[in-house]
Amino acid sequence: MTSVYHDVRPKPIFASFTLASLFLCSAVFSQDGLPLFRKMQEALGGADKIAAIRDFEQQVRAESWDGNTGRSLGEVRKRTRWNRPNYIRVDQVGPGSTYVLYFDGNTGWEIMPGTQKVVEISGGELAFARKYVRDFKLNTWLADRDPLYRITSPLPNVVRVSDGDITHQLDLTLDSVSALPVKSTSISLSDPAHPIPSDEVTTEWETLQGIHFPRWTVFRSGVRVAEATVERTTVNTGLKPADLAAQPPDLKPVLSSR
Repeated sequence: MTSVYHDVRPKPIFASFTLASLFLCSAVFSQDGLPLFRKMQEALGGADKIAAIRDFEQQVRAESWDGNTGRSLGEVRKRTRWNRPNYIRVDQVGPGSTYVLYFDGNTGWEIMPGTQKVVEISGGELAFARKYVRDFKLNTWLADRDPLYRITSPLPNVVRVSDGDITHQLDLTLDSVSALPVKSTSISLSDPAHPIPSDEVTTEWETLQGIHFPRWTVFRSGVRVAEATVERTTVNTGLKPADLAAQPPDLKPVLSSR
């Protein structure tokens, strides 16, 4: 649930900026964000309920746009499967962005757009996969249980989750009343050679087994690039890592159970 469109893949627009300028408030001025983070956890349904989710599957349909011209690129369909702790499988079909990705937290494989072969992920694609897992919401929402992360609050109603690398930094803007996250801001590595700022804005919520899951619109460098409609979300259905690792025999994305 990292979300669609961390990775809608025609390559994103280039932006003239420095990564350091994305987050204007230096961590030097950040305050302890744990109380605010745990308030967010409670609003989402509670940390223990989040931790009890062992597997997750979501089917999403989205409209995508060219970040340079605003022209519609057409419909994207995406199926995301996840197993705790760090197994991820993404099958996506869309104009210029049809691909399959599997990652187990350390290694994985990918069928890239426009290709008909399975390749081991490495280099920038490996960095992309690691970030995908790192930013997956069911991991982010339990960041206070991972000693790798520091949780601060650089601004009122903003929680920052960071391991010290700005490309791994995530800012969560919370609703001042409900404490639910209404926007997440990060660096997109959908084109690993050209990282750009990405905002995921919550448009509505659905509740499943007591946990609130968002529906969203994605902006890159302030430009809308995708608007998602969640068609189906399931949790704890017995998905296994082997289900995620299975390579499609026809080398095409698998958008439904067979």
